[in-house]
Parts: sequence; C-alpha cells; structure tokens
Amino acid sequence: MKSWNVEICDVTLRDGEQTPGVSFSCEEKVRIAEVLDQIGVEVIEAGFPITSPYEKHCVRTIAHQGLDARICCLARARKGDVEAAIDCDVDMVSIFIPTSDLHIQHKFHKPREQVLEEALDMIDLTHDHGVPVRFAAEDASRTDLSFLLEVYRQGEDHGADLLSFADTVGALTPLEMYETMKVLVATVHRPLCAHCHNDMGMATANTLAAAAAGAFQLHTTVNGIGERAGNAALEEVLVALYMKGGVDRYDLAHLTALSRMVTQYSGVPIDRLKPVVGDHAFRHESGIHIAAILEDTATYEFFPPSLVGAERKFTLGKHTGRKALEHEVARLGYHLDEPQICRVLEMVKERGEKKVDLTDETLIDLIKLVTEGPGW
Repeated sequence: MKSWNVEICDVTLRDGEQTPGVSFSCEEKVRIAEVLDQIGVEVIEAGFPITSPYEKHCVRTIAHQGLDARICCLARARKGDVEAAIDCDVDMVSIFIPTSDLHIQHKFHKPREQVLEEALDMIDLTHDHGVPVRFAAEDASRTDLSFLLEVYRQGEDHGADLLSFADTVGALTPLEMYETMKVLVATVHRPLCAHCHNDMGMATANTLAAAAAGAFQLHTTVNGIGERAGNAALEEVLVALYMKGGVDRYDLAHLTALSRMVTQYSGVPIDRLKPVVGDHAFRHESGIHIAAILEDTATYEFFPPSLVGAERKFTLGKHTGRKALEHEVARLGYHLDEPQICRVLEMVKERGEKKVDLTDETLIDLIKLVTEGPGW
C-alpha cells in the first residue's frame, strides 16, 4: 500500500476547548500536548493567545516544553492577534479570515477584496518576524470557488507556507470534499490543510476524503470534541490512516488513555458506541460472534484492541451462547459439566431479558447456585 503523504495538526487545545462549557487549565493543556507528542502528532495547535493573558501564557508554556511537535496558535487577521501569537514563540501562526460571502457580509460589512488585502498584510507582518504562516479560509466549503482560489493565490504570493480549507459548518459530503480538494490540489502550489466539522456526522470521512485527494495537513481533536457537533476525531483518523492509508508511524497505543484523559479534563463524556475508544468498541455479547472470536479475533474485529491501548470484553446477556459462557466461567476459575452449563446459561438469558446487569459477581452467584444449591 502506498502511504498517503499527510501530517496531523491536532487542535484539541484550541478548537476542542471551544466546546461549550469546556476550559482546560494550563497544566491540563501541557499534559495533553505531551501525550499528543508521544503519539507522534506533528503539529499541536496550542490555543488562541488573544483570548486572555492566561491563554497566552498557556500557549507560550507549551511552546517552551521542548516537544518534538511543532507548536502553532490561532490569530485573526488583526495586528493585535498576530503580535500576541508571535510573542508566544510558536513555530507557526494560523491566520484565518472568513471567505464566504455569508460570513464576510455579517462579520465585516466590507468588500471581500478589502478583507483579503488586510489579511495579506498580516501574513507579511508575521513573516517579518521570521514565523511561518498557515493561511486559513474560514467557511471555505461555502465560498465561491473562484474567489477561494484567488484568496489562496494571493496568499501564496505573500509567502504563506500552508493553505487551509475549513468546512466550518460541516456542509460537505465525502464525495464533495474529494472533488473540491482535487481541484485545489491541482491548482495551488502550497500544501493544503483540511479542517472538518461534524455537523452532519461526516468530519472523519471528509478528512479522509481530503487526504485521499491530496490534502497534506489533517486537523483533528481528541474524542472529536469541538463547537456544536465537534470536529474530526483524532483516534478515528489515525486508525483509518493506519488501516487504509498505509501510515504506520504513529504510536496508537496511547489513544485510549488519551481519550479518557480528555474526557476527564473536559467533562464531556463519550458515547459507549464511539468508534475506537468507546466502551463498546471491543465489547461483544452475541453468542455467534464470541464463538467466532474465540477461534479468530479478526472475524468480528477489523483491528485489535491492543492497537489502541484497549481491551476486548465479553458481556453476558440475552444473546449469550454456550461457548461464550464456558469462556467466562473458565476465566473466573470455575469448571462446570454440561448440565450445569446449560442451567447457568438459562439463568443468564433470563436475567438478560429482564435487563439485569450481569457482572462477574452475579455470574459467580449463579455458578454457586447451580453447583452448591440454594443453601450455599
């Protein structure tokens, strides 16, 4: 498999923190950044320095941690924003402007050509301080393509190091993203970035479609947190890159622990069915499935839980089969003959149909009831 030419820019510490009600402490931001660095994430967007003096302090602190990852931060195309970003000693400043007519009309109330001209001045200012620039088009997915190409062309002329395409409200389907990115890759002369939101549930798919079309820098957040419905999830993108994109340089074994860390720090729980890191991602109940898994785990797991630092789990319930029960009984250190197994299986199914939580302790009680009788 030919490896896709991509890198990851994780924006958990900036876009992820814009999840309503979420605020990371500086210590939490540093710890998250350290684990992202251990995974091998190439770029970490540490924050939005103009937000507050404390935010600026946090960005500067992360920039001075000595991580292998390049540290960037966000800035509007305003002198104060850019100067605050430069003061943080970051490796790159991401300067963004809205480019859709809808956004320009309601946020700037001035001609789009003037908005672009003012942004180009900020690229020049940043480069005057020797700092690379990622020039980002906000709401690019709803921007007139001819104007978007003009934005990127002029950004290139002013030396922008990367050009970023934001699907700010998650408006695209994967096919639309692929077709659009193909046009952009064939036209511009700088590496392109894909920044996808999840409003229609397609952020990860859109990010991968962009990568397949030639986008270089892929933006993610841990657990997919972010504004509204969130962003492309780091864990999903990295596993897909490994399984489908031929990219095997990331240490995926940290993903489950990182997910739990961000859940704790953000206070935003993840769904049990969440791909890769959800509690049910490697949990099985169906007797047919478990019987096959006991023969070969690949029958019902596309990738092993150990890849992402997780564990396989079996749940007993209404759909439990005999082989699954025998496996769980043996795991607990017991051995039952055929009639005993059949009786315990009947009781397990009965309790499963009544939505009784079948814990290890419950199973042990059932085993003792069958082997020792009601008087134990």
